[in-house]
Amino acid sequence: MSLKQILIVGASVVLLAACARVGKDFTARLDARQQAYVTAAGTPVNSFHFYGLWSWEPLSDEQLAVYTRPGEAWLLDLDGRCRNLLFTNHIAVTSGASVVAAKFDHVITGPRDVPCIIKQIRPVDIARLNSPQQGKPREIEEAQRPAK
Repeated sequence: MSLKQILIVGASVVLLAACARVGKDFTARLDARQQAYVTAAGTPVNSFHFYGLWSWEPLSDEQLAVYTRPGEAWLLDLDGRCRNLLFTNHIAVTSGASVVAAKFDHVITGPRDVPCIIKQIRPVDIARLNSPQQGKPREIEEAQRPAK
């Protein structure tokens, strides 16, 4: 094997290892974020008023947080796997008379994707979601500054 081939194989191994590490970090962050939303979510409701989508955050292929205002969010559990939810740049939420209803309305991720039925809706307590460590006592690491 030539030096060029050895370098190419070595670079490929390093790139594959880096990709695997990034994938694990992404999955861990996504799992932590999903758990934070589940912890901050209240009891299921049948519907919510929907005058527009302010923001949204995909949590898995089956779960999505939608913000209707900066201080109002809803955790949507979807029936089945919502194709491309984690990677799409835009979504749409169906509604009737400015109301999104569980088991009736859908999340749409793209023109060629099958709409995902909203199975369950839960209000999200934004203050609890944004609190440090979701209600756990905050751990502070103390250390002496080095002398100059």
